[in-house]
Amino acid sequence: MAASVEFTVVHHFDHPSRVVWDELVDWKGHEAWIPMTTVELGTEPQDQVGATFVAFTGVWKLGLPDRMRVTQLDWDDATSSGTCEVEKLGPVLRGRAGFTVGPDPEGAPGTTRVEWIEDVTVKATPGFAAPLAAKVGAAGFKQGMKRLARLLDSRR
Repeated sequence: MAASVEFTVVHHFDHPSRVVWDELVDWKGHEAWIPMTTVELGTEPQDQVGATFVAFTGVWKLGLPDRMRVTQLDWDDATSSGTCEVEKLGPVLRGRAGFTVGPDPEGAPGTTRVEWIEDVTVKATPGFAAPLAAKVGAAGFKQGMKRLARLLDSRR
């Protein structure tokens, strides 16, 4: 039994794309803006394809370990845009997640648009719970993006 959960979150930042990108690919830095999350890094270099890490979201030992491997990590200075994708390795979440970062076509110069996607199966979750899981997941990432924006604002 596993539920298929998909969602997309879009957030607009009042910061340059490279600044936002650097924060998003700082896996350990996610602890500062994803609620109740700690990150354990793998031993390989973290700034390239093949990097692994585990994000644990929860309190004490009650929570969800999310094992991941970076499968795409592309930044283009010419367009100030990038794409990152990770593979979810289980045991609870399997599938993929990722984000694109680039200049915000609807915003002022120097602003950024981030699109974050999750496309996972959640072990031991009935299919009828998938819509609720997607709403909860999207809400969590929306909150995380808001927290990241506040963190970036505080560094100005």
